[in-house]
Amino acid sequence: MSNTKLIIEERAADIGNFMVGRLLPFRQKRMVGPFIFIDHMGPAHLGPGQNMDVDMHPHIGLSTLTFLFEGSVFHRDSLGTAIEIKPGAVNWMTAGKGVVHTERTPEYLRDQEKELHGLQIWVALPKEEEECEPSFTHINASDLPAWEDNDVNYKLIAGEVFGKKSPVPVYSPLYLIEIKTKEAKTINIGEHLFGESALYILEGAIKSDGNTFGPKQILVAKDSTLCSFEMEANTSVYIFGGEAFPEERFIEWNFVSSNKDLIEKAKKDWTNDAFPKVPNESVRVPLPQPKSFKSK
Repeated sequence: MSNTKLIIEERAADIGNFMVGRLLPFRQKRMVGPFIFIDHMGPAHLGPGQNMDVDMHPHIGLSTLTFLFEGSVFHRDSLGTAIEIKPGAVNWMTAGKGVVHTERTPEYLRDQEKELHGLQIWVALPKEEEECEPSFTHINASDLPAWEDNDVNYKLIAGEVFGKKSPVPVYSPLYLIEIKTKEAKTINIGEHLFGESALYILEGAIKSDGNTFGPKQILVAKDSTLCSFEMEANTSVYIFGGEAFPEERFIEWNFVSSNKDLIEKAKKDWTNDAFPKVPNESVRVPLPQPKSFKSK
């Protein structure tokens, strides 16, 4: 971006049998628009018996968005949802006042070689929706708006921009856009963007202000309306952002809220086993100690 405010390097962390790169929150930038947490899962090759197994854990005050590039994850939650997500589709779960879920490698893949690669994103809810009833929506890959312009491929994963609207039921003005090109191209989309904006480079490289940036970097824009950059051949980027909230958001473990008291209540409720249960699941992730979430 020609008006880069901040460059965030991906930071690695272990989750089970694979590495995730933590992108947000970052000590110098806690949120971009309503986006408060982004993990880059993989890419990981998992052998027979090596599986993703995230046991029952709770959320409040946010929506989770799962988007896979490779592999498959089976989602179960306390609403009774039981569904497999595959590459290109979207799982959108709104926690609101409280939801519990698990994420696992599907049974039919557990004894096979497999890949796992994707993004896990948390979107904070507006203050008036933070205690809404929880819900879950699965969007098929074919239902997401996708188009080509000047040999550049675009996909609107969530939100409303470019005069198009994703079927993902978001709660505030935002956007999550995939841009891919096989040839070197100059991208100038600032007139379509609004609020705060950032660009994540998945593969390839972009050039901006005479600098070249590669994979696993996020560029945060000073002004989203000036968003312009050069994509090298065989590059994929994700642009995300939207209107920022007027109130600060707090994050501890899996809980997000504008009200610290709601986070404290959620922590006590989880410790006391007062959250709803996930059918056919029995193992709970304990509340971590120390209790505060700290980004590296």
